[in-house]
Amino acid sequence: MSAEAADPGAPLRRRSRPRIDLRRLGRVALRGPVSRDRLPDAISHVAEAHRAHHPDADLTILRRAYVLAESSHRGQMRKSGEPYITHPLAVTLILAELGAETTTLTASLLHDTVEDTEVTLDQVKEQFGDEVCYLVDGVTKLEKVDYGAAAEPETFRKMLVATGNDVRVMSIKLADRLHNMRTLGVMRPEKQARIAKVTRDVLIPLAERLGVQALKTELEDLVFAILHPEEYEETRALIAAATGPDDPLETIADNVTHTLRDAGISAEVLIRPRHFVSVHRVRRKRGELRGTDFGRLLVLVGEDADCYAVLGELHTCFTPVISEFKDFIAAPKFNLYQSLHTAVVGPEGAVAEVLIRTHRMHKVAEAGVVALGNPYAQDPAAPPQTEPSDERADPTRPGWLSRLLDWQESATDPDTFWTTLRDDLAQDREITVFRTDGGTLGLPAGASCVDAAYAQYGDLAHTAIGARVNGRLATLSTVLSDGDTVQPLLAQDTASGPSPDWLDHARTPAARIAITGWFSDHPDEAKPDPETADATGPGTRGEPAAATEREAPARSRSGPRPTGVVVDDPNAQVRLAGCCTPVPPDELTGFVVRGGAVTVHRRECPAVAAMQEIGRAPVAARWADGEGRESDAGCRVTLVAESFGRPRLLADLTEAIATADAAIVSATVEPPSEQRVRHTYTLRLPDAAGLPGLMRAMRDVAGVYDVSRAQHPAPTG
Repeated sequence: MSAEAADPGAPLRRRSRPRIDLRRLGRVALRGPVSRDRLPDAISHVAEAHRAHHPDADLTILRRAYVLAESSHRGQMRKSGEPYITHPLAVTLILAELGAETTTLTASLLHDTVEDTEVTLDQVKEQFGDEVCYLVDGVTKLEKVDYGAAAEPETFRKMLVATGNDVRVMSIKLADRLHNMRTLGVMRPEKQARIAKVTRDVLIPLAERLGVQALKTELEDLVFAILHPEEYEETRALIAAATGPDDPLETIADNVTHTLRDAGISAEVLIRPRHFVSVHRVRRKRGELRGTDFGRLLVLVGEDADCYAVLGELHTCFTPVISEFKDFIAAPKFNLYQSLHTAVVGPEGAVAEVLIRTHRMHKVAEAGVVALGNPYAQDPAAPPQTEPSDERADPTRPGWLSRLLDWQESATDPDTFWTTLRDDLAQDREITVFRTDGGTLGLPAGASCVDAAYAQYGDLAHTAIGARVNGRLATLSTVLSDGDTVQPLLAQDTASGPSPDWLDHARTPAARIAITGWFSDHPDEAKPDPETADATGPGTRGEPAAATEREAPARSRSGPRPTGVVVDDPNAQVRLAGCCTPVPPDELTGFVVRGGAVTVHRRECPAVAAMQEIGRAPVAARWADGEGRESDAGCRVTLVAESFGRPRLLADLTEAIATADAAIVSATVEPPSEQRVRHTYTLRLPDAAGLPGLMRAMRDVAGVYDVSRAQHPAPTG
């Protein structure tokens, strides 16, 4: 099978296995079983491909699997008119050419028997064992008569869960879809489009994540031809027009070969044609295509060190395009891919992209997890484990799969699961961030501190008030980069809940499902009134409310909590507004909000004027005692520090706050503007009398030129 182009007419630069005549195989299959002393002729090509990768493989089980598949499918025909047995044979051949081991090929031959024939899982288990039975069950579709419209999403859910325990399930499914896509032309156009869209949205991203590039690229081209036929034909014409004797890549390849030979480096230099979708993407990116844009050079060597030796020679003897250099050997992609990428300028200014990898890296780059064989088999040469390990020695269970398996348990509704699955798979890159306890979190690129909080703490992340990223305080909206160290900060008030803004920053399904679920359980909190916007909405200068007074008593679900404030209605729950965080002896004004609670503001707070402008009646409020003291819980206040930027400023400010016996509930540090930095802190003080001293201590920090009480503007709508 060619990994380069889906179209059999596309030019190839290396010899490949001739295409199998499926109709001939079908006729052979109809002749039935053969004698026990040899393999059936119909799968001899599968055996040949399998032995190329596994010379010592025992083919007896393949013969038995074929006999069962052929006899159970006998009389069934595909819509193309071919005997049905040609389909499992073709799927098995695809996997055999990728290097799949015998168990996978056995299950592949049987993958439709339980679904489409009278064969049962118990029979498969009895004749072929638990592993083959598990793989066959994993790819068997759920009955539409039982699940209705939910059959497809629930089938995918079942396969994904099975893949979490054995990745070979998805390998068989991908090969199955590839052969079905190859023969999709007999279907009605609308059905072709529907299958192609599911392939595009779900199967191709899964092939990418599992590193099976040989399947992914051909699936992409087949989907491209169905969903974008005009652009596909234009691309086909461009590739055909570029095929000729004067290929600039041939000249550069010859020069590279001579250069490496002169340097004493043993290497194989190949021209790797781009597949149709790749050419189309390059055309959209660059506009006019160059002669070298239709392919790339592939340099294969024996050892990792030779890859860097090749790179050194190329960058010495040719002019390198430095911006094109990427080292995926030192930092492999999350789908096992390893290679060096570079680009060099050849004769007459032609630029050629070059991939440098070992033969082993190339096998994994093409076949991904399939090239790993059986990742669950115990290596006989490895010492026996004396203690059970919590972590499987399985590189096929990456972070994205673990996350998917976690959140799918919460997505009980099939529509939610299906939509969320497509959104999750659309995230095509992954980053790794470090926890302060030494653990790691695998997150999609673009993930924020919100995602890290839910990944680490689950539903406890509802109480998050901010984070430290690489030791610095950060808002929950902060986007994380690969290699960051993140420490989500949780409020002590376990009754607090998330902000609606968090949904704008959550990239992982687990976070979005958890946040949405919380608001489903607390509908009154989903759309806060203007006077409670401080508790859920904007921070200072439009910053997300990750580090503002969002977790304060306005989120309490455990009944009224003492605030030291008295209002006219003694039964009303009283909340201190986070926008102005009143403390004694501030003059107070309150407003009734949803649920009958009263939010209390400082009288000069902009929210007071805004509420009065829209006709809200104020409620009289006063401190509970004449001495201006709060309850034993202390008081909260939000302070804004204006300063000039300098090293260690944040550390000195937090030290001054701690020295004044104040606890930081949340903090926001805005990006510097004209060398000036604005810090917003929500603090808990044991006594309001300590506020003046705290503000003086913060003003005494070098570089701080002003400290004031927060006055967040309140919305008027």
